[in-house]
Amino acid sequence: MKSIIQTNGLRKVYGMGDIQVAALAGVDIRIDEGEFVAVMGPSGSGKSTLMNILGCLDRPTDGQYFLADEDVSGLDKVQLASIRNRRIGFIFQSFNLLPRTSALRNVMLPLVYKRENQLSPAQREEKAMAALESVGLADRAHHEPNELSGGQRQRVAIARALVNDPVLIMADEPTGNLDSKTGHEIMVLLHGLHERGRTILMVTHEAEIAEQTERSIVLVDGLVTSDGRSTPGGAA
Repeated sequence: MKSIIQTNGLRKVYGMGDIQVAALAGVDIRIDEGEFVAVMGPSGSGKSTLMNILGCLDRPTDGQYFLADEDVSGLDKVQLASIRNRRIGFIFQSFNLLPRTSALRNVMLPLVYKRENQLSPAQREEKAMAALESVGLADRAHHEPNELSGGQRQRVAIARALVNDPVLIMADEPTGNLDSKTGHEIMVLLHGLHERGRTILMVTHEAEIAEQTERSIVLVDGLVTSDGRSTPGGAA
């Protein structure tokens, strides 16, 4: 099985001299293609730092991070931005949609910023519309975020995450701003993506959400304390 995420001795230290805090103290994890994995941990556990590094938003102090077999540990900000846009689709708790911009235009944004294999405006629109169709929102393509429900906004965010065909989808508390019914609908959508072969890494503080994934990784004090596969019934 091909690995999508492989970290070796990942460390992140903040501060200088005698005042140093290790947010990550040596993290070794592997996530293979097609897995659906939850990351959990209390406040200050290092999970946000880990997700920032895995999402190519930050660099580790020490250790290696391979994304789809490419060592991205030492890349600079410009190189990391290129990797993010090409290989990672992000889904955020707060949706992060541009206001006064249609759902279609929001989904098109990653295609606009794509440097390689530039598409024509018509091709970008066609691809973005296909992504909206895949999440059941083609009929809301020309609506702005303030004209959409919370669940619809999250579906737009998922379509945007899919539009560049990333190797990894990273979801940060994707149900956190939604009521339980809408949150369930979003999880059903994520499960559908997983069943179609997508690799999904999700941060959540909700145990009942984590139990719906194949595997939960728990961080405490910058270390992995548990890495268990879920079984039917929610036990690990």
